[in-house]
Order: sequence, then C-alpha cells, then structure tokens
Amino acid sequence: MATRSAKIDQKADLIWAIADKLTGVYKPHEYGDVILPLTVIRRFDCILSDTKDAVLQKYDEVKNLPMKDILLRKASKKDFYNTSKYTFERLMDDPDHIEENFREYLNKFSANVRDILEKFKFDGHITTMANKGILYIVLKEYTTDRGNLHPNEISNLEMGYIFEEIIRRFSESHNEDAGQHYTPREVIQLMVNILFYDDNDILSGNNVAKTIYDPACGTGGMLSVAEEYLHSLNASTELVSFGQEINDQTFAICKADMLIKGNNADYIKDGNTLSDDQFAGSTFDYILSNPPFGREWKNEKAKVEEEAKLGFGGRFGAGLPATSDGQMLFLMTAISKMKDIDKGGSRIAIIHNGSPLFTGDAGSGPSEIRRYILENDLLEAIIALPNDIFYNTGIATYIWVLSNKKAGTVREGKVQLINANEMFVKRRKALGNKRNDK
Repeated sequence: MATRSAKIDQKADLIWAIADKLTGVYKPHEYGDVILPLTVIRRFDCILSDTKDAVLQKYDEVKNLPMKDILLRKASKKDFYNTSKYTFERLMDDPDHIEENFREYLNKFSANVRDILEKFKFDGHITTMANKGILYIVLKEYTTDRGNLHPNEISNLEMGYIFEEIIRRFSESHNEDAGQHYTPREVIQLMVNILFYDDNDILSGNNVAKTIYDPACGTGGMLSVAEEYLHSLNASTELVSFGQEINDQTFAICKADMLIKGNNADYIKDGNTLSDDQFAGSTFDYILSNPPFGREWKNEKAKVEEEAKLGFGGRFGAGLPATSDGQMLFLMTAISKMKDIDKGGSRIAIIHNGSPLFTGDAGSGPSEIRRYILENDLLEAIIALPNDIFYNTGIATYIWVLSNKKAGTVREGKVQLINANEMFVKRRKALGNKRNDK
C-alpha cells in the first residue's frame, strides 16, 4: 500500500508556493480558489500531452462527424480530450493574448471536463488575474518543474495526497471549523481492511465486481484508497465507486480524479445527501464514510422531516438526532443503502466523534437510532482511534463497523469494542492538528 512520502510534501510545497504570485491581488484565504482549479487543469494538461498532436490531427479529420466524441477519446487514449492547439507551454508563446488564448484552451476541453471546471467557478478569477496583470505569470509557474504533474512524475494516488494537502492548507488559512477535516490515508486503509477482511469473493475470486459508496465523499480519498488497496490484493477484482459531495470544489476534484483514472465519473454526484439523496433506492456492497462532525442540519430540516414521515420507507425511520449535529443522519443513510442479505448483504465502516455514542436520553432520537441498530444486530464493532490523527481536529474519534450478515457467524448477537487509543506513532512534524500516525 502506497504511503505518504517526502516527494508528495515537496510537490505540494512547490505548488502552494505559486500562491506567492497572487499576493496583493488575493487575500491568503482566497489562494485555494485559484490554486486548486489551476492544479486540476494542469493535471489534465500533463496527462493529455502525450497524445496532444494525435488528437489535433484526428480533430481535423472528424470535427464535422456526429460521433467525433468517441473518436477523439480513442485518439487521446483517455475518457477526455482537448482540441485546442494550446497547451500550458504553448500559451507562453503569446503573452499579449494570454486571457483570450487561455479561455479558448479551456473551452476546447471535452464536455465532461468543462462540467468539472464550472464547479470551481473559476471564470471570474481569470478576469481578475488578467486585469491585474498576473495571469501569464501564474500560468508560467505551472510550466516549471514545480508544475510538472505528468503521470510519469506523480501517480494518481500521489496526486490525491497533493490535492488533500493543498486543501488542508487552504482550510487552515480560511480558519475552517473542526468538522471540516480530511481523513488520513492510514485511517482509510484500516477501514478498508475491516470492510474486506472476510470477503473471499473479492479477495480471491476472478473478475468479481463489487460496489462501494460514500455519502460524503469529499475529494474521493476513501474511494481511491479502497480501489488501490483492493487491486493490490486482487488485480482481477473491479470496485465500482459511487459518491455524493456537497462542496463544489471537492466534488470537482473527486470527479476529475475518477475521470483521470478511467472510472465512471458519472457515478459521482453533487448535492446535499441529507436533503437531496442522488442514490435513492440504490444499494451497495460496501459503504464507508467520514461525515462532518457537529454540523447542524437546520437548512435540511424540512426535507429530512418529510422523509422521516415515510418511516422505514425512507432513510430516517428509526428516529432523528438533534438539529445541531447531522452525523447520525449520514449513519442512517449508510444503513439504508445496505443490500438485502439474499443479495449478499453489506458492510459499513463510518467515522464518528463521541456524540452518536453518548448523546440523547432514553426515548430520544439518538437513543432510538442506537436501539434500532442493536436490536437488528447491525453493529459489529466500535473502534476508538487515537487523538490527533486528523488534520483539522484533535477530538476523540471512532470507527463504527456495521453488517447485516452476522447471522450464523461468531459475531451474531455480539458487539466488539476495541480501544486503539494508544496505538499510534508520534509524527516528527505535525500536519495541522495531525500529530500522530495510526
């Protein structure tokens, strides 16, 4: 399993240093709004560089054909392409028309990439940088060694680390609250190990396809690590990823990552999972998630209560938590996505803080949710993690492991409590609030 390396930190440092060129035009907490989309665009640019000339030649041949999209994807050897004559390097040849040429370059991406770029709301920043005379300067930085994001230099998994590190720095400079945090890869790997540990089909079968879902998928780190880890165990198994994310920036990064890897990017949906479930009626083999802690759901209250009136015909039949914290709504969403046991059943690994464990008196919403989980023998284990292993919060965290296929196993009727609070290695250098590694 790949781990975080000094190379990744160095590349993230170099990319983040490009923000120095934004000083004066942007405030520090705004840097990420420019650096993130430009880094995504540059990643696409580097990936397409090897087949750029072949795509341009094919475009001249097929630009008037109705099936040109399929032919251009074949020419690019990817599920996306760009038909502009420009690359980042070629844009540097005409400083006087940089804004016009850069817009032309962006507009010539395939529709699936343009959809991703729209989520960044980047167009206004192009105008701002051009008007302030820094657009050429910033783009030129991405043509130096620091901006080399070619797959030969940076793997997809490493690119995921880099995106998350840039986002972490952005959220720190923006003073994000503790609920807005990103899951360390070693914690995700632990969760994936737990999900897969007894699935003989997925670990040793040939050409097996399974599905995995994250209702708060962020940049897609959990889905990516699950796929990478599974392929290291059994290269013939396919893991099809599904996810939903409310934040436009992180959604765009997740969808871009899926597109780059050749996955079906249409299975990543944007929107509010609590009030607008994009996977209503769908079920999955595996569910894993790290939903936000302590986030109120007052804005979703009407929709959630409307669905709760459906009882177990919706997601929230067991009860509703206090509007000050929506964690348990994500927990019930995960449970609602479990496959029936006659279709193979499902397993869940989900991270919570202490609130879902301890809040609510008998008869309250949280208590009734816990009661439902225990009476239906869905809870396999609760694992107490070490403190200070997340980037933006040092509070106590727990992995809840749930399954609807305990019947007939040694786990039937039992819940395992694991205290892993002291199982950590102190980091030499802290990453935000992350002082420990699992």
